[in-house]
Amino acid sequence: MDTNSIDRAVVLAFDAPEAYPVQAPSGWVLDEVDSYPDRLVPFCTVDPRDSDGTDAAADRLEHYIDRGARGFGELKIEMDIDDDRLEPLYELCAAYELPILFHTDRQMMRDEVGLPRLEDVLASYPETDFVAHAHGWWSHMSVDVGPQDLGRIPEGPIEAPGRVWDLLTEYDNIYGDISTLGGWNALIRDEAYGQAFLELHHDQLVFGTDYLFPGHQIPHFALFEQFDLELEAWANIRYRNIESLLR
Repeated sequence: MDTNSIDRAVVLAFDAPEAYPVQAPSGWVLDEVDSYPDRLVPFCTVDPRDSDGTDAAADRLEHYIDRGARGFGELKIEMDIDDDRLEPLYELCAAYELPILFHTDRQMMRDEVGLPRLEDVLASYPETDFVAHAHGWWSHMSVDVGPQDLGRIPEGPIEAPGRVWDLLTEYDNIYGDISTLGGWNALIRDEAYGQAFLELHHDQLVFGTDYLFPGHQIPHFALFEQFDLELEAWANIRYRNIESLLR
């Protein structure tokens, strides 16, 4: 963070069974970031498939919030994004003002080509803020999307703007997280479209790098030199948007 002039970073929890073997339970995340309250911002998660019920989930969220959690995520589980079991979670996060960062691809938080399930969720829970992440979302930068693209990083020029553009225009409770190679590729695969996208939607984009490991190369920092944006637009992407979302 110091090397790249990053003042603060969000740390996502990841404690569903699908997280194996790299689980990051909410309690552990809260413990770890406690030593750096001015630098690290913790998120938390609750598995919606737990059999304890909505009241127990609410109690856990309250506990995590009391300990400093300021968002919910990463929500990355093997369910459809509009699964009925997720409804109480979406409602709870609206009530507690927790943004939900979710991962969508062919296995996790599943949707179909065109993201109709996500759109239904956005329309059904207008008070819940969602931050979209991974292949299933970023493959829709272009209109030419097939089922296989929901689980991979498409290459080549963008034929025409896809559903990501539409959803960001039509709904004010959806944001795009440009982390992962999927987010980076969505912007650089066709630089003319990338420039137009950043200019049009800078107020609904969040900078991120995804998980880190020693020696990990992060191309995202080059975006600041690769694209020409007004300083106000870059400020939105770098920190203002995420600040506005955090509880």
